[in-house]
Amino acid sequence: MKQSIISTPRDRRRKRIRSKISGTALCPRLSVYKSNTATYAQLIDDEHAVTLAAASSAEIKGNKTTSAHAVGIEIAKLAQAKNIAKVVFDRGGFIYTGRIKALADGAREGGLQF
Repeated sequence: MKQSIISTPRDRRRKRIRSKISGTALCPRLSVYKSNTATYAQLIDDEHAVTLAAASSAEIKGNKTTSAHAVGIEIAKLAQAKNIAKVVFDRGGFIYTGRIKALADGAREGGLQF
C-alpha cells in the first residue's frame, strides 16, 4: 500500500536545499533548526555522518533573536577549537530572516566563513 506523506512547504524547501549542499570534515555543514522556544545549530560531516559540534539557545537568557546570535557565536568558537574556518550554511528550509539571519551573523562575527 502506498503511503501518503504530507509535506509542508518548509519540508520541500529543506529537501531542495539538501540535494545541493553537503558537508565534509574540512568544510562541514552548519545546520540550523528553530523551534518555538529555542534555536539549534550543528556542524555536520556528511561524508561520515558525524556531528562535529552543536550549540543550543535552550539555556541562554534573552529574547529569541539575541539568543540565536549568541548561538552563532558559540558554534563559531566550537568550530575554531576544532580548526574549522569554513562551513556550508544550511538554513533547514527556514526563510533567511530573523533568528536564522541573527545566527548566521553571529557565526560570521565569531570567525566562520560562508
